Amino acid sequence: MKTEKYEFYHQSNLIQIGNLIDDLHSVHVHLLMLQRRYYRIYGKYASFSRICGHLTKLKQRTKPHWNQLPSQVIQQVAKRIHLGYEKFFDNIKDRKAGLTKRKVGRPKIKPRHKYNSLTFTQAGFKIEGNRLTINCIKKSFTFWKHRDWTGTIKTVTLKRDNVGDYYLYLSCEDCEPSEKLPLTGNVAGADFGCKTFLTLSDGTKIASPEFYKQGLKAIRSANKALSRKQKGSNAWYRAKRHLTRVHKKIANKRRDYFFKLALRLVRKYDTLAIETLNLEGMKRLWGRKISDIAFGEFALILQWTCAKYGKTFLKAGRWEATTKPCSDCGHHNENLTLQDRQWVCPECGSHHDRDINAAINILQAGVPA
Repeated sequence: MKTEKYEFYHQSNLIQIGNLIDDLHSVHVHLLMLQRRYYRIYGKYASFSRICGHLTKLKQRTKPHWNQLPSQVIQQVAKRIHLGYEKFFDNIKDRKAGLTKRKVGRPKIKPRHKYNSLTFTQAGFKIEGNRLTINCIKKSFTFWKHRDWTGTIKTVTLKRDNVGDYYLYLSCEDCEPSEKLPLTGNVAGADFGCKTFLTLSDGTKIASPEFYKQGLKAIRSANKALSRKQKGSNAWYRAKRHLTRVHKKIANKRRDYFFKLALRLVRKYDTLAIETLNLEGMKRLWGRKISDIAFGEFALILQWTCAKYGKTFLKAGRWEATTKPCSDCGHHNENLTLQDRQWVCPECGSHHDRDINAAINILQAGVPA
C-alpha cells in the first residue's frame, strides 16, 4: 500500500466538502451515543455488523436525510468507532497480561471543529485527470496533481486542516516499486542530542535549524493579536486562523527539512541505526526544545525513506546502554556525567567524544526495525 497526498486548489465550492464533513459529524455523535446506551442496557458493545444493520433502519425511520450521504462513507464512520473499541479492549487485555503499561481510552465524541475527514472506499466518487467528482453533491473539484499515482486506488480520503485547506489522499495497492539507490558500502549509527541534532558514528555532526525558535517572534505577535480580539467575533476568528497558519508554516518547514535530510543520509549510507528514546520523559525535562527538534517525526521519515530506496534501517532498544560503554573494549564508565563531553576509557585508554562513542554503540546494538 502507498498513499499519495494532493492539495485542492482554492475554489468557491470547497465549502460543500466542509458541509459534507460536518453532516458526517452528526453521524459520528449519534453512533457513539448509541454505543453508550447499548452498553448501559446490555453491558456490552454493539458489533460493527449490528451497527450497520441499525444504520439501515435509521435511514428508513428517524434519519431519512442520511440517505443523501454516501452509504459507504457512513459505514466508514461506524468502522472508525469499531476499530477504536477494538484497540480499547485489546489494550485492556495487554495491560492485564503485563505486556504494556500504555493506556488506551475508549473512543470519545469529537467536537465539530476536530472532525475533519471522510473516506470513500469503492464508489461515490470519480477521478479524471486532476478532477475529483463527488456523486452525492454532483460537484467536481480540482486538485494539484504534482505527481502521478500507480496501482489500484482502494480508498479516497478528503481531509480539512485547521487553516481550512483541503487535501486529497489516495491509498493505492500493487504500486510500482521505487527505484533502489546504488549501494555505497557505508554504515552509520546516529545519536540524538539537544545541542547537536544528530551525531553520526563517522564523526559527522548535524545541527537542528530549530524552526519553532526561529518563528517564535511571529507566534508571539499572532498570539498578541488574538488576545486583543473579542472571543467569538469575526476578527477573533480571523486572528485565530492567522495564528494557525503561522504554526502550519513552521511545521511544513520542519517536515521539508526532515525529508531532505533523510534522503541525503540514505544516499550516503547503506545502513542507518538510531536509538529508541522516551521522548515524553525528555519533554518533561527539557520542554519546548524537544518538541521543536521533533526527533520522533524524523525517525519515522527516515524509516520510510530507507524502506522506499532499499536501505537497511536499525533501531537500538530503549534500555540498551549506549553512552557509558566504551565502543572499543566495552568497559562501562559509571562515573560519566552529562557535563562530560570528552572522556578517556580507564580500561583501554581510548579517547572518546561522548556523542560519537554513543553513535558507534547504537550501530553495534541496532536490530532491524
